Amino acid sequence: MSSGPERRVGARSARRRSGRRGLETPPDPAALAEAALRPPFPNHPTPDARVAEFLAQRLGKRASAANVMPLSGDASTRRYYRLAHEGATTVLSLYPEPFKADHLPFIVVRNLMAGWGLPVPEIHDVDGARGILLQEDLGDLSLQEALKEASPSRREELYRQALDQLVVLQREAARAPQRAICFQIAFDFEKLSWEMHFFWKHFLEGYRRCDLSVEDRASMADGFHRLCAEISSWPRVLTHRDFHSRNLMSYDDALYWIDFQDARMGPAHYDLASLLRDSYVELDEDFVAERAEEFRQRAVPGEPRDTFQRRFELMSIQRNLKALGTFGYQGTVKGSRVYLPYIPRTLDNARRNLVRYPEFSGLRRALARHLEELQ
Repeated sequence: MSSGPERRVGARSARRRSGRRGLETPPDPAALAEAALRPPFPNHPTPDARVAEFLAQRLGKRASAANVMPLSGDASTRRYYRLAHEGATTVLSLYPEPFKADHLPFIVVRNLMAGWGLPVPEIHDVDGARGILLQEDLGDLSLQEALKEASPSRREELYRQALDQLVVLQREAARAPQRAICFQIAFDFEKLSWEMHFFWKHFLEGYRRCDLSVEDRASMADGFHRLCAEISSWPRVLTHRDFHSRNLMSYDDALYWIDFQDARMGPAHYDLASLLRDSYVELDEDFVAERAEEFRQRAVPGEPRDTFQRRFELMSIQRNLKALGTFGYQGTVKGSRVYLPYIPRTLDNARRNLVRYPEFSGLRRALARHLEELQ
């Protein structure tokens, strides 16, 4: 792919503008001095010359008036910046490697979702050779932050809106031609099992430094195998894959989606578990039960309530343990403490569901010998 503009990729989503990530803490003086020795962004030091080159090519002499501000990102290898220029802002995603626009999952999935009427950001410019994607700025107010000051009625309204959007995703994806990459990958047994072993390696052994006995290892391996085998046998729909309060942006009474590039096929309960058993938000059990039943009636009305409840809770166990693996990895391998405050709530969610299923008591006992929060 050439380094020239590949502008306005794909369909537009019909909606108002909205919100994204918050500004990072400013770097310390030593970091600024070090960065100043390397190629700078206009008006902001940076260790990567690609963005400066991109702006120089796109804006010419006007690039000197642009301001580039780092944004706090997710747990990926991408970096995000807010570009302010001539009274308007956009978000610049910087990928670690070059990409082809028509193969980049973010663009492919975004265009599908926009076509289904889902709230996703516009794409303003693409420079695949430099690994740059320029997209609509959705601001800084995530659902996680919006909920902190929301009244009970507003909280209910926001969650109902999110679940309405999930119903649309599942319905429209089921009707669509399923040729895109997101339809070809799934939460199959191998993927689910990999995530459980990621939890084992990076949370149990890495972050908590658990010394597991041979017996505990066997009990855990058996429990994870049975959990993943059951989940992978359920019918599949298209999932966002990270549908939680940090990836839903709130603006002017509406919610919009980010970080959907890892969408794949999975159980209808997967995104529901991500949202209602969220590591980042404390939800009352009655509230969770009411929202889950409303979703069942709309998304899978033919599924018996008992079956649905079991699947939602087992999916929640897998999803929460997977999240703990990510938190452990970020803490021990990446040296980031951002996710550590959410570990207690995630463990509490996992315990709440594990105790309901005697057939997984061996797994819970093995884990609880090392994680007192699961006792």
